Amino acid sequence: MTPSPNTVLASSAGWVAVLLNLVPGLGTGYIYQRRWKAYWISSAITTSWFVLGAVLAQNQGVAVTSRDQAIGLAGLVLVAAITAVEAGVAVRRSRQG
Repeated sequence: MTPSPNTVLASSAGWVAVLLNLVPGLGTGYIYQRRWKAYWISSAITTSWFVLGAVLAQNQGVAVTSRDQAIGLAGLVLVAAITAVEAGVAVRRSRQG
């Protein structure tokens, strides 16, 4: 008998999902929770952020400033924080009902 997606989510450890979404910052906590749609959405957002940075950096040549690097890092940290919070809230919500 295959468990339902809500059962799998409720039985997962919320702190593991939060940690896995924070540390690599690539939505790997969603893989742990078996939430594929959320994983692919976060992967698409992260990839878009990288592509946007590469496209904008083309005009600058080799002179990438520390400000540009800080903006790129801030975007990835923001995605990691949002996905971590969302993963923890999803576990809490699935356990309540």
